[in-house]
Amino acid sequence: MSGDRPTMPPVRLRTDAELARDALAAPLLARAVRLARWVEPGKPVGSGGVLPGDDLRAAVELLDLTADENGPEYTAQAWQLAVDTGLVEIQESGEEGEDGGEAEEAEDNNAEAVNVSATAVSGEELRLITQGSPQDILDIWLDGFETVLADAAAPDLADIVDQISEGGELDLDAIDWNPEEEAEFLDGILGNLYMLTALDEDATVGSVPLPALVASVIVPEDMDEPTDDILEEISEAMMRLDDQFRLLAPTGLIDYQPVDEALIEEVDGEGRIQNSDAAHADDEEEDVSRYGMVRLTPLGIYGMRSRMVEAGIDAPAVGDLADKGADVLLDALPGHPEPAAHAEAEQWLARRTPAEAARELLAAARGDDEAAPLRRLTCQQTLSLVGAEAEPALREVLDDRHLGGLARVWLAEHGVAGVPEPSEQMVFWLTVDTLAAQLATEDDSEELRELVRGLVDQSGSFFDSAWRVDHPATADVLEAMGRLHPDKKTAKEARKAAFKARSRA
Repeated sequence: MSGDRPTMPPVRLRTDAELARDALAAPLLARAVRLARWVEPGKPVGSGGVLPGDDLRAAVELLDLTADENGPEYTAQAWQLAVDTGLVEIQESGEEGEDGGEAEEAEDNNAEAVNVSATAVSGEELRLITQGSPQDILDIWLDGFETVLADAAAPDLADIVDQISEGGELDLDAIDWNPEEEAEFLDGILGNLYMLTALDEDATVGSVPLPALVASVIVPEDMDEPTDDILEEISEAMMRLDDQFRLLAPTGLIDYQPVDEALIEEVDGEGRIQNSDAAHADDEEEDVSRYGMVRLTPLGIYGMRSRMVEAGIDAPAVGDLADKGADVLLDALPGHPEPAAHAEAEQWLARRTPAEAARELLAAARGDDEAAPLRRLTCQQTLSLVGAEAEPALREVLDDRHLGGLARVWLAEHGVAGVPEPSEQMVFWLTVDTLAAQLATEDDSEELRELVRGLVDQSGSFFDSAWRVDHPATADVLEAMGRLHPDKKTAKEARKAAFKARSRA
C-alpha cells in the first residue's frame, strides 16, 4: 500500500451477481429500464429529449405512479437517468420542428408547449441490461449514481430561478451556493457513513442517526459540547441532507428514513429543524429516529468504494489479500476490524492447504524487528482457524526460539499428544512477546491491565526471571507493566526489572 494515499478500513462486498440484482431492483434504475423499453420502437420528443405532456402522463401511468403526488417528478427523474446512462438515445432531427412531417406540440395543463423535434430510441445500454455481464449492469448503475449525486449537490431549481439576475445571468453568490464546497460536504458525509459502516458490522444492518452523521463532519474533534452556532450549522446541514438523501435513496445507495415533517419549521423563509440538539438525547427522552436515519446499502458500499478507488483512495475489500503472501497478510490484519480480519484470514486460508498455510504463516512470523511480536500474535490468531491437518507444520518449529511457544499453544488447543513441555525460558519469552504485541494494539486498555495483574499474581517472582528474557522488547514490556499495575510496590518492582533489562542489553 502506498503510504501517501488516504486509507479506508476494508469492507465486505457482495458478489457482482448479487450487486447487479440489487442495482436492477433499485427504484430509479428499474423505472429507467421500463421507460427505455417503452420507447424502443422510437418516440417523438422535444429537443434534448424532453417528453411532451401527453407522453409524460403516459409514462407516469406506465410506472404505476399516478396515485403518487410526486409521480411526475419521479418519472422525470427516471427518464433523465435513462437518457444520461444511454438506456435511451436521443436522435435530433437536425432542424427544429421537423420530424418526418410528424412534428406536433403537446401541451400540459400547467406547462409550456414542447416542440417535438427529436426521436427517443432505446440505447445500446438497454441490451446490456438483459444480455450483458453483472459488471456491465453495475457500470450502468455507477454512471447513473454519479449523475444523481451531482444533481443532489446542486441547488434547488426554484432557488436558481428566483436568483437569476435581470441580465439573465446566474449569480451564485446570491443563492449562497459554492459547487465545490457543496460537493465536498456531501462527499465527506458519505465518506464518514462509509467509514462507520466499515468499522462497525452493526452499521450494515442498522442505521445511523442523521444528527450524529452530520456532527461527525461539522463538530471539531476537540470540542466537548457543541456551541449554539455549531448546533445551528448542524440543523441547516440536516435540512440540506434531508433533501439530498431523499434524492439519493431511489438509486439504491442508501436506505433513508426522512426527517419528521412535524419537526421542520420555517424561519425567515427557510426550513429549520426544531430543537435539533434533542437528537443527542437518550432514546427514552427523545425518539432519535424522527430526526432522520440513514444506512449505506450493500450496493451503496460498492458504489462508494468504486468512487474512492477512482479518486486514488486506498479502499480495500475483504478478499484483496487472498493471493498475497503471508507477510502481507500478517502486516495488514491488525489494522482490520475484527469481523473483517476474520473473513480476510478465512479467504486467504481457503486458497491453501492447512499445512501449506501454516508453513507460510510461521515463516512470515519470524523476526526480531519491532513489528515482529504483533506478526506472531496475528499468526497465532490466524492459525486458530486452521484444521488438524496442519499439525506436521507446527511440530517442525517446536525448537524454534520465535515460534516454539505459539506452536505448543496451537498443538495443546487441538489436543495433540506427545508435545514436549516448554522450558521456563520459552514460557517467559512467549509472555514478553505476547505482551509486546498487545501493547502495540491496545495501549493501556483495561483488558491489558487485567492481563498484567493476572501474570504477576500467578507468579510472585515474575520480575526476578522476566528481566533476563532475551527479547528485544523485554525492557519496554516491563516498563509498561509498571505503568499498568495498580499496586505501587509491584509497579516499582517492574520498573526496577526494566532498568536491569536495559542495563543487561
